[in-house]
Amino acid sequence: MTDQMNNEQDMSAEGITAGDTNAAQTKAKPTGNRRMSNDMSLDMIMDVNVNVAVEVGRTKMSIRDLRDLNQGAIIELDRAAGTPLDVLVNGTLVARGEIVVVKEKYGIMLTEVVGQDERERH
Repeated sequence: MTDQMNNEQDMSAEGITAGDTNAAQTKAKPTGNRRMSNDMSLDMIMDVNVNVAVEVGRTKMSIRDLRDLNQGAIIELDRAAGTPLDVLVNGTLVARGEIVVVKEKYGIMLTEVVGQDERERH
């Protein structure tokens, strides 16, 4: 017991606490191939669902104008007819495309995959 107390006092004097030595002893050692680890990490997220949205266009309106909207009202958007639509994944622009009909439902045919630099500007 006295040896343990002396040991703890020596470590305290050096700025090392018992918690530090335990943490140092229990640190995980790298094992296996790093690429295999990265592939496994990627596999873990492959089934995670994300929100995919297609944006036709945008506009700004006052609350008064919003309040006055009723059935049949037309809202003018900032995008010209025929311009490719934006495909957003969790709110981030990833592609552009054109509307198509697939089995009587709307779909989008991708015409462009957006690069990282444009993604950051959007």
